[in-house]
Amino acid sequence: MVALVGSTSAFTIGSQSASAGRATTSTPTPTQLPMALDLVTGLRTEWISASICTNQIPSDALSVLQLGTEDGRVVNFVPKSIEEILTSSAEADGELSMSCKRQLKQQRELRGTGAVVRYLDQPCDDLREMKDASVDCVISLQAAQRMAENGQNWKNSIKEAARVLKPDGSFIFVEQTEIEGEKYIEVISSVADGVVKTNEETGEEELETYPTFELVGYDDVDLVIVPHIAGVVKKTKFAGLTETEIKNKSANDEKERIADLSISAFERGIKKRRKKKKKKGMQAEEEA
Repeated sequence: MVALVGSTSAFTIGSQSASAGRATTSTPTPTQLPMALDLVTGLRTEWISASICTNQIPSDALSVLQLGTEDGRVVNFVPKSIEEILTSSAEADGELSMSCKRQLKQQRELRGTGAVVRYLDQPCDDLREMKDASVDCVISLQAAQRMAENGQNWKNSIKEAARVLKPDGSFIFVEQTEIEGEKYIEVISSVADGVVKTNEETGEEELETYPTFELVGYDDVDLVIVPHIAGVVKKTKFAGLTETEIKNKSANDEKERIADLSISAFERGIKKRRKKKKKKGMQAEEEA
C-alpha cells in the first residue's frame, strides 16, 4: 500500500473502499449557499491534487503535460526537478486564456523554478501539438467535468494522454468519480492497445488487445460533497509497439539484465579478493 498524502486522512493508494466520515449532500435552506458546498469540495480536491503531484510524479520525470490548464497552479504542484510544463485547454475553442498564461508566467517567476512553460493551444481531447510517446507524465486535475460542459470528449482526453505518454510514463488524476453517468476509473481501464500477431497454426494475422495502463492505485477522496476519485496509473512499457518491436525490446532488456548481473558478480569478486589480501596482510603483521 502506497500512501498518496502524508496526513491522518484515509486517502491512500491500493484501497478502493470509501473513507469514513464522508459528507453528504443536503437540500439547501434559504440561509445556505450552494457555492459554499462547492468550495468545500474545491478546497479538498485542491489539497489532494497538490499532494498527489508532489508525491507521485516520478523523480526522473522531466516533462509534465496538464489536461485542462486554467491557471498557474501546476507550476507549484510539480517538483522543481521538472524541466518542461506543457499545457492544454478544456475550453470549447481549445485555447488558453490570457489570464491563464499570465498566471502561469507569474507563478513561474514567484517560485523561481527553471521549468520552461510551453503555452500550447490544443484541446484536451485532441492533443495535436504533441507527438506520440513524448512526455514523461500527464496530470488531469478536476478537468474532465469542464471538458464535458464545454463540449469536449473527456473520454478521448484519456486516450490522448495514453498516446503522448512515454512507455512506463505516469498518468495522475483527481477527477469526479462519475461524469455523464460513466465511472472515470472504468474508462481508464477500458483504454487498450492492439498488437497484430501471426497465428502459428493457421498462419493468419490476428489482433491481440491488452490494457494500455497498469494500475498503481486509486481511492475515493474523503471529506467532499461531490464524489471524487484520485489515483495513478502507468503506461505499459510495450504499449504501441508491434510484435517485432516487443520481441526486440524484450531481447534487449534481457541482455541488459544479464550484463548488469555480470558487472555485479565482477564487483563482488573484486571485493572478495580485496578482503583476502587484507586478511593475509594482517596475518603477516601478526607473525612478524
